[in-house]
Amino acid sequence: MLPVESGPGIRAASFIFVPLMNGVFQVPQAINEPVLDYAPGSTERKKLKAALAEARSKVLDIPMYIGGQEVRTGNTVNMFPPHDLAHQIGQYHKGGREHLEQAIEAALAARDQWERTPWEQRAAIFLKAADLLAGPYRYKINAATMLAQSKNAYQAEIDSACEMIDFLRFNVQYMTEIYNEQPSANSKTIWNRLEYRPLEGFVFALTPFNFTAISGNLPTSAAMMGNVVVWKPANTQVYSAQMLMEVFREAGLPDGVINLVYVDGSIAGDIIFKHPDFAGIHFTGSTGVFRQVWQEIGHNISKYKSYPRIVGETGGKDFILAHPSADAEVLVAAIIRGAFEFQGQKCSAASRVYIPQTLWNAVKPRLLAEMATLTMGPTEDFSNFINAVIDEKAFNKITGYIEQARKDGQEILCGGGYDKSKGYFIQPTIIMAKDPMYTTMCEEIFGPVLSIYVYGDDEFESTMHLVDKTSEYALTGAIIAQDRYAIVRATEALRHAAGNFYVNDKPTGAVVGQQPFGGARGSGTNDKAGSKLNLLRWVNLRTIKENFVPPKDYRYPFLSEE
Repeated sequence: MLPVESGPGIRAASFIFVPLMNGVFQVPQAINEPVLDYAPGSTERKKLKAALAEARSKVLDIPMYIGGQEVRTGNTVNMFPPHDLAHQIGQYHKGGREHLEQAIEAALAARDQWERTPWEQRAAIFLKAADLLAGPYRYKINAATMLAQSKNAYQAEIDSACEMIDFLRFNVQYMTEIYNEQPSANSKTIWNRLEYRPLEGFVFALTPFNFTAISGNLPTSAAMMGNVVVWKPANTQVYSAQMLMEVFREAGLPDGVINLVYVDGSIAGDIIFKHPDFAGIHFTGSTGVFRQVWQEIGHNISKYKSYPRIVGETGGKDFILAHPSADAEVLVAAIIRGAFEFQGQKCSAASRVYIPQTLWNAVKPRLLAEMATLTMGPTEDFSNFINAVIDEKAFNKITGYIEQARKDGQEILCGGGYDKSKGYFIQPTIIMAKDPMYTTMCEEIFGPVLSIYVYGDDEFESTMHLVDKTSEYALTGAIIAQDRYAIVRATEALRHAAGNFYVNDKPTGAVVGQQPFGGARGSGTNDKAGSKLNLLRWVNLRTIKENFVPPKDYRYPFLSEE
């Protein structure tokens, strides 16, 4: 590296990389991280319980990370597990306008050097981060997610450990595949090349509370492709986000490449979406917020150096459609796991189910019997299937739907109880909707509330149309059937109703590299996290044509006389 001398318009920290070695490098083949099951007596169960005890014994003081500096403002917000409101686990330092402006400047200052860092060096950082998460940080990040987001041991394992590791390893592989995609020459004297440049500016990563892996993937996928990032996590995910930042820093991520800030959304919108160097947003959150973001970007479009990339995964009103031929046991398992894992706080969670009358007669007693076995309580008790919802705002919204259903005369098949005296606990609740267009069949609730509509056995065709037209969303959905012709028909009829479609399975649990995730309509831009399609959104292509034998005469043969 040769330093660039300071001067007008030149940052003193800039460097130009001089190639020191040549080679076509192969990255390790990405393989999905094995999921540990935390069975009684297992080594991983003991280690996770120890990590939980260690985390509960401390009150973390969590700074922002701007340009490699830990920034503490003194304006602190206390943090408590959603299932244990009397036990403080940390406090984070809230930032203001000046901190967000500093984060943008730090990102832009780091851009030149990071953009010129050889791709294999960038890859090494994120591969090391994956190994750190698979090794010394596995139980720490799982414990953080269990405490701060009230996920049980298995839900934390498949999220904060396995999916985050998979995102890092597979994205490195996808990056190399992208770089290897080159045009043909079609001429002995022409060499055509494609250069995959990072975006010109900074990327804003706005991340949700519900998946630690999503929160980590949104900034790292853009950074991996040579971009610099300003990252704002949900307030209820700061505890886990700061641990991911610790992993990235230990893995060797240079200062300023990813800047982690905790500011109000109004401040972020007012500064970021008016900045001329704003190059793109990587978003997961509500449909309403995403639409506001898009509108704000459109309003400011003339201010930007380039048209920003807008990538978002938003809401869902995800369905299970059962055919009369469906296996009752398969359907019950899909309903309970699909609707109530992590308290239904997955954008992919099943929240509306359509069951034919004859099948319902067989499913109802089995479903009620299984629902009665679900236990609810803190995540530290591994026997609990149901834990707390994320915060009081969510608690009030979800219970409001339950109470309104009662007032409207809808049958509460099971559940319906709730209590926030010790934590934000809501019983897994099933509502029998008399009307397929009732509120809880149409609106995203994002909690442990499922609505079931029973249709006539001869109404499968019309019910498919109903499923397709009921919701503005199109994220996930499932068909449960043994009749192959019914599966074929549903797959075709519902082709636009879900970006991730499942056959005889719950509509949740997409795996990186196996089921690229995302939906359309009101569910987002369908840029498919967990595939190279997403990474392509974070590069700008430059075509380079080199002519080894350029013409020396402007005249074409057709100009000659007969």
